[in-house]
Amino acid sequence: MRFILSFLFFSIGLTSINAQGIEFFKGTWEEALAEAKKQDKILFVDAYAKWCGPCKRMAAQVFPLKEVGDVYNEHFINLKLDCEKADGITFRKKYPVQAFPTLYFLDPNGEIVHRTKGGRQADGLIALANEAMSKYDSSADYATEYEKGNRDPELVMNYVKALNKSGKPSLKIANDYIRSQKDMSTPENLKFILEATSEADSKIFDMLIQNKAAIVELEGQEAVDKKIEKACNKTLAKAIEFESADLFNEAKSKFAKNLPSKSATFMATANMDYYKACKDCKNYLKTITAYVKKDVKNDASKLNKTAIDIAGSFSDDAKAMKLAEKYASKAASNGGLSKYYLSYAHILLKNGKKSEALGAAQTALEKADGGPNEKSAAEKLISKIKQG
Repeated sequence: MRFILSFLFFSIGLTSINAQGIEFFKGTWEEALAEAKKQDKILFVDAYAKWCGPCKRMAAQVFPLKEVGDVYNEHFINLKLDCEKADGITFRKKYPVQAFPTLYFLDPNGEIVHRTKGGRQADGLIALANEAMSKYDSSADYATEYEKGNRDPELVMNYVKALNKSGKPSLKIANDYIRSQKDMSTPENLKFILEATSEADSKIFDMLIQNKAAIVELEGQEAVDKKIEKACNKTLAKAIEFESADLFNEAKSKFAKNLPSKSATFMATANMDYYKACKDCKNYLKTITAYVKKDVKNDASKLNKTAIDIAGSFSDDAKAMKLAEKYASKAASNGGLSKYYLSYAHILLKNGKKSEALGAAQTALEKADGGPNEKSAAEKLISKIKQG
């Protein structure tokens, strides 16, 4: 089950996270691959060249972003390779690099999981990560032994970990193991509880909270907090998928109780996504208005995204479209970019304001500097408006 929240990336941190973007491995690609094998993770390789423009833009503008680093530091061992130098040249002998950048995702055995060419913005790079993770699943290796009756604690731990990584259900395996144990307070079993916690609406989550102090001592406060956050996010996703008020309230209650310092942001995004899924326009608009006032304020990018989200979710509601127009107008005015004026023009047109929409579209065309696609989009909209 997958669900992407509209305004917030919930993510898990890994080794020595400094919240400053992707942390790249220091060493050769063979050493990086060995580390990926050790941690049973995918190896992400940015195969670049120093003179490559898109490579430089990604290094300067995308890799340092927190939301990108959170995803890549959690799920991958990350490596940058200058493919015109020794180690990069060695890499190219095995993995073809015919354009820069080429982004490789390799499994711990060095097999290609996914490969693509060209630079990406943050959303695109995160989408690539999700695609690569969806293609890598090592749980079958452990399932075979498990089904033969092997209940070695290390194997069960690795099996649950692999299931969690691949997004497959792991609670049955975890619960069966817990029922077989006389003492769950051992260091090994406390670590198992942390790994096995995947949803907030589960007994294992309650065990995590009951043993929180001991697990924090073993694994650190950050690891426990992020596990709580991810579990609540998973339960929220279920609440949205099934439009379950009980799961919705449980996710919010457990988040607020266990992570009070982050609860305000979680509540806002949870409410917006839940009310949107349930087509509850009244509560959705109430929540999103408070969100903009407190968190978005005058940020043009977030205002534009909010306007698009409102228009896409409640395009038939006059009050919602009026609010979308307000935020789109503010985004265009504050940001001044062609794409903001284009969003504003589309919303104005939807609201029946043809002449104003034409003016906004023409401004978008005048400001178009994002390449031919941006210019073409403005020209097409202008043509559409003129043709009625």
